[in-house]
Amino acid sequence: DALAPAELEALKKRKLVAVNIVKSFKLTPGADYAEWGSGKQAAADLTPEMLQQGTWKDYTFKAVNLDAMGRDPGEGHLHPLMKVRTQFRQIFLEMGFAEMRTNRYVESSFWNFDALFQPQQHPARDMHDTFFVKTPARTPTLPAEYLQAVKRMHTSGGFGSTGWRYDWSEEESRKNLLRTHTTAVSSRTLYEIAQHAKRSRDGFAPGKFFSIDRVFRNEALDATHLAEFHQVEGFVIDRNLTLGNLLGVLQEFFGRLGMRGLKFKPTYNPYTEPSLEVHAWHEGLGRIVEVGNSGVFRPEMLRPMGFDDDVSVIAWGLSLERPTMIRYKLKNIRDLFGHKVDVGMVKNNAMCRLGYE
Repeated sequence: DALAPAELEALKKRKLVAVNIVKSFKLTPGADYAEWGSGKQAAADLTPEMLQQGTWKDYTFKAVNLDAMGRDPGEGHLHPLMKVRTQFRQIFLEMGFAEMRTNRYVESSFWNFDALFQPQQHPARDMHDTFFVKTPARTPTLPAEYLQAVKRMHTSGGFGSTGWRYDWSEEESRKNLLRTHTTAVSSRTLYEIAQHAKRSRDGFAPGKFFSIDRVFRNEALDATHLAEFHQVEGFVIDRNLTLGNLLGVLQEFFGRLGMRGLKFKPTYNPYTEPSLEVHAWHEGLGRIVEVGNSGVFRPEMLRPMGFDDDVSVIAWGLSLERPTMIRYKLKNIRDLFGHKVDVGMVKNNAMCRLGYE
């Protein structure tokens, strides 16, 4: 106080003085003050015993701070895979698709391979690529008439096809395994559609179906491959569907995922012809990446089920893990799925709105 403001500023510039602010507080007992142990402290909680005994009348209670944050109840959180799965499912439902039953992790080789016109000598049916089940090792129930129709298609062909021309084994088709793709679900669904058309007065009815569930493959584990993963699959069945219909549906489906400018590359699948890989530009990676596989189911698969010659099925599929890893910028699939997943990541990951980013 003895220095004029100008003198004080000059001394501060020359660093000869420094200003320190000292705050002091004086505490005095208030009206509700009570020493510890005196029995007069205000109660923090209203207990059941106080209510039962009526002693709450004798207590002074602490004021309730309604602005205070409550304790974290530690509720569960959706895994990123489940968030992306919900988005995929919503897109399918918005497009008018019906969900297929996917509750068969253990499937027979018949529905997983033979019904899809996949020969029994195909490398995918080797133990190095498929998990076979020991108990029970074989399925006892298969539709007898359809079984024989599939056998004839494999051994001698039919409906304009020469078949694979080999000695088809029923014992091989009855082997149980962990399904390697959700197309096994599609084959069962298509057979049910064919049987319903036979029994119904109205005959065949077109439809759109999808499935999202887990599949299993005996693969070497690395940053992008696991022995189990999730597969997304959809198909449309109607009369006289063509490759143009497939391309149109793919543009609509992947467009709703936010993927534009799709590129298509011919490829080979045992049960679709023609077959196409689906590629799209990825902004984060700065390059075109494969995002799915598609095709038109072969007549050798559909005719034994009992469908008419003009009934066609267009189908496509992709994994659930790849778009999830891209969405959440993960480079190693084991950071997303498995025992090495960070629980903190599951709790704190961002919301998912595919097609809106």
